[in-house]
Amino acid sequence: MGQQVAVDIGGTFTDVCVADGKGNLQVAKVPTSDGVTESVLRGLDEAGVVLKDAEFFAHGTTVATNALINRDFPRAALITTRGFRDVLEVGSGTKSDLWDAYADVAPPYIARRDRLVVGERIDGIGRVITPLDLHDAEVVIETMRRREIETVAICFVNSYVNPIHEREMERLVREALPGVVVSVSSLVLPEIQEHERFSTTVVNALLSPLIKRYTAGLESELVQAGYRGQLQLLHGGGGLMTPRAAERYAGRLASSGVAAGAIASRHIALSCGFENSIGLDIGGTSADISIVADGQSRIVRNWHVDYGHPICFPSLEVLTIGSGGGSLAWVDDGGALRVGPRSAGAVPGPACYGLGGASATTTDAQLVLGRLSTSLAGGRRILDPELAEAAVADVAADLACSIEDAAVGILRVASANMADALRIMSVRRGHDPRDFALVAFGGAGPLHAVELARELGIPEIVIPPHPGTTSALGCLLVDTRHDFAAMFLRDIDAADPYEIESKFLEIESSARESLLDDHVEPERMSLQRFVEVRYRGQYRTLPVAVGSPVRTLDGLVTSFHAQHRSEFGFSQLEAEVEIYQLSVAAFGVTEKPPLTPDSWGSPPLRATTHRRVRSNDGDAWLETPVFDREHLFPGAELTGPALVSQSDSTTLLPAGSSAVVDDMMNLRVSPCEKAARR
Repeated sequence: MGQQVAVDIGGTFTDVCVADGKGNLQVAKVPTSDGVTESVLRGLDEAGVVLKDAEFFAHGTTVATNALINRDFPRAALITTRGFRDVLEVGSGTKSDLWDAYADVAPPYIARRDRLVVGERIDGIGRVITPLDLHDAEVVIETMRRREIETVAICFVNSYVNPIHEREMERLVREALPGVVVSVSSLVLPEIQEHERFSTTVVNALLSPLIKRYTAGLESELVQAGYRGQLQLLHGGGGLMTPRAAERYAGRLASSGVAAGAIASRHIALSCGFENSIGLDIGGTSADISIVADGQSRIVRNWHVDYGHPICFPSLEVLTIGSGGGSLAWVDDGGALRVGPRSAGAVPGPACYGLGGASATTTDAQLVLGRLSTSLAGGRRILDPELAEAAVADVAADLACSIEDAAVGILRVASANMADALRIMSVRRGHDPRDFALVAFGGAGPLHAVELARELGIPEIVIPPHPGTTSALGCLLVDTRHDFAAMFLRDIDAADPYEIESKFLEIESSARESLLDDHVEPERMSLQRFVEVRYRGQYRTLPVAVGSPVRTLDGLVTSFHAQHRSEFGFSQLEAEVEIYQLSVAAFGVTEKPPLTPDSWGSPPLRATTHRRVRSNDGDAWLETPVFDREHLFPGAELTGPALVSQSDSTTLLPAGSSAVVDDMMNLRVSPCEKAARR
């Protein structure tokens, strides 16, 4: 196996991970610049990547997410059925905070003046009630021409059951305006709910031109640098897709940036023997938390960047909060210390970066308390302790306390925010954190890991060999993946297994065609079938895996009841059950690099230096040994207080904690002297 390259772009740093096929990894970490492609190329250069020798290139990106956050869109329009112009605005009628009378749902991504209507109507079983009004279509097309629309979403009522009018409108638009990008709801999300279908199609339409330009530019740069393979993009569902597929389903990239860490976390935990694990990825801008129960990651089908504007592509569930190394500390009007969600980003970054930032961040607090050295990212980022102290001093003045106490307070608040998020993903899901391992990574994850594990009673922590670039590693551990679904509303008692089998075969045919388009060989294809089931009258569904071929539905209802009980804590054995839709996950299995290095450090284990470090637990400053991660070896044991330093991260082992290095060079940390195990 030749070089396999992965690049993950974060809000603060761009991470590069290169596997050589022998278990060795080469990593690099560079600041993310405004020119995203520039950050990728600079990271590749730092890692010493020779693209002509690379066999595989995978990429996780925040381009789509940032576009939605900043609402930086091309000029777009929505074409819909007359009378349904305001579906995006009406939405579901809910708010993120039910009791906040002053908080409004964010406005639609497309303004009302650009939501255009035509006459047409299809009923709920697919019959044409009103034909498509061609005069209306001509007027709409001419309006888009005058307004210089670049991309359009076509969303007609009931098109999920009969797409004939959408396809005709698409044909007319493409013929009249060949440069306009078109997204059609019956192809993007052929499901019944208008709001979810309209919203997802609009997101897809807005992002398609951006993704097309971005991937075209990146592909061009890679080809010029000598790469001859296929660029692969990580999507939120935990799989890879080609740039061509990404143009058609650009909305899937809206959660690309957070999926890579969740994938890597699951892989690392399973390789260490943990079926239950919580992933904690703390970067410069945010903390991303994921959970794996019984070896499986949770997939959600309704998520959002802006509340009220759902995206219904399948996506790994990751909870993101604004609590990273660059999160700003501030004192509110009531005199309470807050941390985040605002971030200093890559530029100007924390005050200690010396790039013009003057506000205190958690990184500044870590530096004030001696937990960080003055060099990050292999010496490419030099930190200034005096600037950090000056920034934290402003917070201390507002709190009327010492600089050191203010720094401790900043980190306690940040940890409290993260502990609450960990509880949301575990306790509120019915899971006991004491049954889980914590996989801590990202540049700041290993600094907070022990304190958080103690707070939640988590008995063991796994810190991978290269924590700061673990998300990039996740891009090397996934397969090509496409998801397909078709509506199939039936009472379970009235459903015909042979009709279900016929529909699955139809879906699987489309799935195989998509994999072939991505140059996946037939022997590397793998298809998984799911029947989406719910209690009659319910809104949400649960996917129940089924085998092939479907000859009977015996066991489907029993599996659904058990799954519902596991998910929500109850089941209704007497309630009627109905099928909502059929779905297929199509995989193109990729070759994964081995992750056990062929060389490592050797005894004896010695601290490279010592540094005074203050704990969160009291006023004591402890003389703390600092170990170089590159000098550790399998079986090496460390006892807190200690620091483990490396180019992409620092691990804090407070007093009372201990760690041992396993055969895969992970740090296996026990947060307490006698961790409570079950």
